[in-house]
Amino acid sequence: MKAKNTFNPCDLVIYGALGDLSKRKLIISLYRLENANFLEPDTRIIGVDLHDIKSSGFVEIAQKSLQDFLSDKIDPAVWERFSARLSYLKIDLTKPEQYKQLNAVIDQKSRIMVNYFAVSPFLFKNICQGLDQSGVLTETSRMVMEKPIGHDLKSSKEINDVVASVFNEKQVYRIDHYLGKETVLNLLALRFANSIFTTNWNHNTIDHIQITVAEEVGIEGRWDYFDKTGQLRDMVQNHLLQILTFIAMEPPVNLEAESIHNEKIKVLKALRPITHHNVEEKTVRGQYTAGYIKGCAVPGYLEEKGANTESTTESFV
Repeated sequence: MKAKNTFNPCDLVIYGALGDLSKRKLIISLYRLENANFLEPDTRIIGVDLHDIKSSGFVEIAQKSLQDFLSDKIDPAVWERFSARLSYLKIDLTKPEQYKQLNAVIDQKSRIMVNYFAVSPFLFKNICQGLDQSGVLTETSRMVMEKPIGHDLKSSKEINDVVASVFNEKQVYRIDHYLGKETVLNLLALRFANSIFTTNWNHNTIDHIQITVAEEVGIEGRWDYFDKTGQLRDMVQNHLLQILTFIAMEPPVNLEAESIHNEKIKVLKALRPITHHNVEEKTVRGQYTAGYIKGCAVPGYLEEKGANTESTTESFV
């Protein structure tokens, strides 16, 4: 019988633990890892946010997230194990001196510290500087950041420069959660593990490719975030470009991460750029209007709660 892989336990610190990303995605995913016995017994989950609540309050919020967003029923035994891992720290992420609280909580000798930035990118710099000044980081520490990493090229470079001043590249994980979707994961297997497609996946046999992502929901209360971002930044320049590279890349020499990255970069460098000279010819932008989804009436983009009726931000591109 093959022995089960073992991993070092970690202290997973979620900055923005009470935010949308944490409640909708991270808590759900971590619970599923617990259910599949992929979390080491000594791994802890530490929520960090500005709100003044106790650890018991964070546990209640996590349970409510599972009730709202988990597709299955909560298993009482799994929840008991999972909830025992949860704790909470109140930290104002803009105040470097408050990060020193982590020193009394983090156990670097027996656990790896994983810092998950589940916040807006404008706070990434604050978190990096706060962690650096606190002295809590070691060579084994890790950091994870989700898109969007900045609002444009300039801010993205600034964020990556700050991150590089605190963490080395092997400690940094830039996450695109879209790549974890089963359909996306299957693209590489479909292409390179199937001889029929491997030998015929080229311009001689494929006329064109159209990638369509049709959502069944609106912005779901995320107006403030989405209107400052738009669909091009929220979906196209990350998720859809990743799918495009999987579809258009040449076979890598192996399935190691670096080899796949190299082939994906070749695709991105080969793309014809959209400039201010051809943007009107090459793109279409729009906003969804009121209608029905599965028989239920839904508002248009400019009718969503908190909407600015003068907004020109695209929800369709």
